[in-house]
Amino acid sequence: ELGACPRESPSFHSRFTTLTITRQPWSKHGAKDGAVETSQGCASAGSGAVTSTTTALFEPSRDGQTPQVVVLVGAPGMGKTTMVRKVMVEWGEGTLHTQFDFVFCIDCKAVVLPTEASVADLVSQCCPGLRVPAGKILDDQKKILFIFDGFEALGFSLVQREAELSSDPREVKPLELTLMSLLKKTVLPQASLLITMRPTALGSLRQCLMGEYYVEIVEILGFSAARREEYFHRYFENPNKADMAFRFARGNEILYSVCVIPVMSWTICTILEQELCGKKNLLEYSKATTGMMMFYLCQLLKHRTQVLQQFLLQLCSLAAEGIWKHKVLFEEKEIKDCGLDQPGLLSFFLNERIPREGEDHGNVYAFTHLHLQEFFAAMFYVLEDDGEMVSSLGRLEKDVNKLLESYNKSRKDLNITVRFLFGLVSQKSIEYMDKTIGCRISPRAREELLEWLQGRHRSLSHPGQALKLSEMDTFHFLFEMNEKIFTQSALGHFTDLDLQDTKLTLYDQMALSFCIQHWAGLGCVTLQGCSFQWQDPEAELDAPLPWVGVVPWLWWAGEQPGQVRCAEPPLSVLSCRLQWCQLSESCCAELAALLAEHPGLARLELGDSSLGDSGVRLLCEGLRTPGCRLRILR
Repeated sequence: ELGACPRESPSFHSRFTTLTITRQPWSKHGAKDGAVETSQGCASAGSGAVTSTTTALFEPSRDGQTPQVVVLVGAPGMGKTTMVRKVMVEWGEGTLHTQFDFVFCIDCKAVVLPTEASVADLVSQCCPGLRVPAGKILDDQKKILFIFDGFEALGFSLVQREAELSSDPREVKPLELTLMSLLKKTVLPQASLLITMRPTALGSLRQCLMGEYYVEIVEILGFSAARREEYFHRYFENPNKADMAFRFARGNEILYSVCVIPVMSWTICTILEQELCGKKNLLEYSKATTGMMMFYLCQLLKHRTQVLQQFLLQLCSLAAEGIWKHKVLFEEKEIKDCGLDQPGLLSFFLNERIPREGEDHGNVYAFTHLHLQEFFAAMFYVLEDDGEMVSSLGRLEKDVNKLLESYNKSRKDLNITVRFLFGLVSQKSIEYMDKTIGCRISPRAREELLEWLQGRHRSLSHPGQALKLSEMDTFHFLFEMNEKIFTQSALGHFTDLDLQDTKLTLYDQMALSFCIQHWAGLGCVTLQGCSFQWQDPEAELDAPLPWVGVVPWLWWAGEQPGQVRCAEPPLSVLSCRLQWCQLSESCCAELAALLAEHPGLARLELGDSSLGDSGVRLLCEGLRTPGCRLRILR
């Protein structure tokens, strides 16, 4: 995990959640032709790969071969180090990998290694308290497993002359040659190796693994849908909080999608845990998707701020031009032309795909997740720089209006990018990015976003008609920015909310709740044929609950922001139409309370509902209260 939690660190077993992996051979022929393919998350796997969730890595393949070398590949935050820890724990407990008597793990990212060493020296450094001499341990090679976690962090050249390699485990050589000797199997040829690395470093390792021994590539794809929910329940000790947090993430398609990355699941759980400590539920939760993505970015890039500004500018330019051109794969030349060929930073954001046999292009790269590419594309339009950025794809102007108009007319695939754009220009985002990683976000786009929102719906209304909002994306954008005054300005000219035949997720409901709280001029709410999802839509027994969440919207809409309810009724919704919304008897108690406490409501339509006699009796209780001023009931 990244960072440290203030509470006591949970045990490894209680938190560990099984990852989805693919296994495929990297034989001598496969390595020569580069027949290795890395994928994006759980969405896909390479040709010929076997997908599984086991942590047993040195098991026979389908053709009966047991690998001597396993290369564990995954983007940053996918769980490579956690998998290594799992291997060590299970081996220590005697539950897996019991064919090894000794397992030596070298953390290449943290351990200070000597400039010269023998294999025996490395063993002694890994386990300084060993009572058995290192030389004696190395005699039974088949019983030894060496683990190199984060191999690319060593920064060694992997091209060495065979004559310089060692065959004696006690021979002291430059560390580079000693490690190459282990890889090339000139020393301890029967020992097993487990190497973890990022996809961008896989190509350079290929030339080293060209022996007669069997090599297996294991790629971590992240959390499956079921494992995402399991992780939330393992993270939170309280089942109710776990359910609430998971429903929040599940209701937001962006957050749920990026939860495939384990460190992103951790990020979301960490933030939601802080919120749940002070609140009973997440209906009033203010930190939207952009805030979580920024937190993830800052955790990923701790202590790397010196060269980050220019790198991010180039990365965002690449992401934006890719989004414009429907492009998710980038050639190596494009990466170099953009100035992104920096191993210390590139692998945090892009996966490398080595060409398959018969493909005539070089290595290609893709962002670790499409939503991350969309996030960086949005950053392109708001990050301050000294001029226009130029990438290998040509010159792209930072024209926010062009982006918004393209989205409005035909490019609905730009929705997530536009949503992130609203989130990035909030005052909280501007201050957070400047404080944490020193990135300056220009607030100039705020005015353009406000003018666009105010004008995009006016053209759809005829002269003399009420100005109404009938698309959910407006509420998503405002919720993402999460600023009271901006929302009031954006909605100030509109009087009607009209949604038809819409399945409203929990995220949709929270976005509407936030906007209606700050929509002073709202006079009519029409929700025709809408359903309101509360729990996981994939749950077998879960049916849409049509009324949950609607009453809070109308309650909030019926109060002026900051105004205390008193004898003089506040500005409120005058009309509420809920036709074909599958309302049932269970809704009527809340409807009755709404009638009693919402004196401004003059019209209520509940057509084609199944209220039942007892439901109507409850409704009549509300109609009899002195506070009810309803004039029309249908």
